[in-house]
Amino acid sequence: MDNVKEFLMTLEEQDKLKEQIDYLKNEKRKEIAEKINVARGYGDLSENSEYDAAKAEQAENEELLKELEHRLKYSKIVEAKSIDGKTVNVGVTVKVKNMELSKEMTLTITGAIGADPMHGKISVDSPIAKALIGKKAGATVVADTPSGAKKFKILEIVK
Repeated sequence: MDNVKEFLMTLEEQDKLKEQIDYLKNEKRKEIAEKINVARGYGDLSENSEYDAAKAEQAENEELLKELEHRLKYSKIVEAKSIDGKTVNVGVTVKVKNMELSKEMTLTITGAIGADPMHGKISVDSPIAKALIGKKAGATVVADTPSGAKKFKILEIVK
């Protein structure tokens, strides 16, 4: 098998991904096709900005669809029963303390699809999650973030 990256995600994230793919294939494609048909009616395609915009939107939609289908094809579900609650993993919520700021925060490790940093959901691919994965409560880790190394102490693992 080729060296293909697996995309770790929860079952809920995979379901959300399937819904998004379905929307892009069935609804979004129809919307874009309608825009293209309307723009064709405006005449000369060589100077038709509406047509160019619709074709660009179509290309973006197809590229996104290709990427999401790739993620789905190589997705690996992290099942709830495999989460032991003793170590940090995808699907686990963890309370950590940023040692530099002396600030506590609660983070949930998700697959890339479920990431929402503004609400404490970080991707398994993020530097902080990579540092936390596999560690236990009480451990101190260093995450190499874009803004430099950050030290975190794992206070509690919430299953």
